[in-house]
Amino acid sequence: MGAPSSTYRIQFTPSFTFADAAGVADYLARLGVGALYGSPMLDAREGSTHGYDVVDPTRARPELGGDAGRAALQDELKSHGLGLVVDIVPNHMVVPNPWWEDVLEHGQASRYARYFDIDWSSGKVLLPVLAEDAEDEVHEHYLKANWRRGNTELNYRRFFDITELAAIRVEDPEVFEATHREVLSWGVTGLRIDHPDGLADPGGYFRRLREHFDGWLVVEKILGPDEALPQSWPVDGTTGYDALREVCGVFIALTDSFSGDFHDVEHASRQQVADSILVAEVRRIARLVQGVEFEDACQAVAEVMVNFPVYRSYLPEGRRYWDTAVRLSKSPAVRALDEQVRADPHGELATRIQQTSGMVVAKGTEDTAFYRYTNFVALNEVGGSPDRFGMSVDEFHQRAARRESAEPAAMTALSTHDTKRSEDVRARLAVLAEVPDEYLAFETAMTGRFGLSEPTLNRLAWQSVVGAWPLTEDRLGQYLEKASREAKIRTSWVDRDAEFDAEVAAWPAKALNSPEVAAFAERIKVPGWSNSLGQKLVQLTAPGVPDVYQGTELWDFSLVDPDNRRPVDYEVRRQLLDRIESGWLPEVDDSGAAKLLVVQKALQVRKRGLRGYRPLQAEGAAVEHVLAFERSGVITVATRLPVGLERKGWQGTVLPLPAGRWTDALTGRPATEDLASLLDTYPVALLVRGDL
Repeated sequence: MGAPSSTYRIQFTPSFTFADAAGVADYLARLGVGALYGSPMLDAREGSTHGYDVVDPTRARPELGGDAGRAALQDELKSHGLGLVVDIVPNHMVVPNPWWEDVLEHGQASRYARYFDIDWSSGKVLLPVLAEDAEDEVHEHYLKANWRRGNTELNYRRFFDITELAAIRVEDPEVFEATHREVLSWGVTGLRIDHPDGLADPGGYFRRLREHFDGWLVVEKILGPDEALPQSWPVDGTTGYDALREVCGVFIALTDSFSGDFHDVEHASRQQVADSILVAEVRRIARLVQGVEFEDACQAVAEVMVNFPVYRSYLPEGRRYWDTAVRLSKSPAVRALDEQVRADPHGELATRIQQTSGMVVAKGTEDTAFYRYTNFVALNEVGGSPDRFGMSVDEFHQRAARRESAEPAAMTALSTHDTKRSEDVRARLAVLAEVPDEYLAFETAMTGRFGLSEPTLNRLAWQSVVGAWPLTEDRLGQYLEKASREAKIRTSWVDRDAEFDAEVAAWPAKALNSPEVAAFAERIKVPGWSNSLGQKLVQLTAPGVPDVYQGTELWDFSLVDPDNRRPVDYEVRRQLLDRIESGWLPEVDDSGAAKLLVVQKALQVRKRGLRGYRPLQAEGAAVEHVLAFERSGVITVATRLPVGLERKGWQGTVLPLPAGRWTDALTGRPATEDLASLLDTYPVALLVRGDL
């Protein structure tokens, strides 16, 4: 069973069920999609809007239509030639659930006692105490406060710092069979594996999974800029954050106007996480370190995890990452920790510290530092590196060719349910790198009038406003509330500053009603559209299996969840697609129809099968403004750095084409080598050999 030509991510919720997804199958087929890629479909907590809080892995979720609805969806997809890719969660389950309740009742005598990752040295499960003054809607955040205040009753492993998600021991064959039997019986096209870094033995897990599943297999593994998947994993690739960084990066101008010291902010953020919300995990690991005082062991364990250059190692693979973390750590107990891990790289100490390092990195970097270091937030993305500004065309070509050679069936993405902001917001913010002086003058002037008193949040707020414009006060208010509390500088989920919270809540009304804000957003809108179309066409035609996140076939200016999980209006998309299929060439305007045209034409071409990767070089005075490559008789041409191009024009720059007659699939016109003519309708072109 091979990889699909492309995927379209659907977020299942009680308001968008299996039946609703079946209802858009015909639209997805017309769009050119190869497979529907669904969020978790197993039974989850009632009302869940994401499905990662699985409560019963032995049945399809009743709220979404149950097994009958799931089967009907697959039948409908099959009738339109579409596959089904399912997101599964092998690391954890939500508690309480029937298995967990049995463990609480019977302790180690429960048949499910071995299913959960529990330290039984105390003879029972230790549960956190809820603060008496906790409000229902912040129940979880007050639970986190127990560990920040030094309360470590906790003796079961969690998913990150979420107390109600208890880790399961999928490395146990019995647990693997119990949690995977149902989904493996569905006969799906592919599986997306959530959070492999939390597993005790990711490589062993994937090898066992491969024994039962021969379809397309991608993993939600966040790679560093120069990191590769372990060679021993029998998977097709990642879910595409590495490709996101590369595709978006090549549309950002190189500038030092937004420079700063990200490393210091990141290190402090990770340290705070290790010392507070993950202190229970640190202490559990420290108890395994022999020959040193307990508090010294705690310091060494935390320090090593804080210093990891990537999310985790997979010893003995990735040994250099472990060595780097140890070398950067100064605690006296680090030597003892290192010696024990080296002596038994598959032992419990090595396993648990590797499982937990990814939690420290994710919570410290993604969910803290990315809200504190806000110099240029287009780079603050899952898998991103804010200290690496932009990417050259040559580097992009090298990385794309490497993906085609090593992992041609890896997923690529621009927006996901976990991205900090949508692809179109990032594309618009990329324009700021071309007009840094103009933007910084705007930000300074507006801050002087009604800036937020916390500087990093203030910087994030102004970029968010112009990047996601237009947006409502409610949407912006919810986003800034989350951003300010995740940053943990002036306020947080567990330590509120009522005065600052009120200041943040009042700010959207001021900013969104300012004519200067609207004027600046209008200033960067058109070049932002150019970046959006360029990066989308590149993603859809470059090596890998491209995913389209729900609704992003039109402009989508969403911020972090839950903003990016709003309902999608498929009727509007159907109507626009009807016109495109009848030959309409839409203007590049606020409707976003031009993006729908690019997506539909690229996905249709993609279904022919694209192989190889050949960089194409332009000639002339404006070569830095074009990115082009050829694959299987299909040529992608994208404008980059549109503000600079607008200032000087193409000046006769040409793109020499391989021999033959070429037609632009977007406009239907014969192709020309003159870039001014080729790109006079759209800032992108998709050339196919011969006639359409």
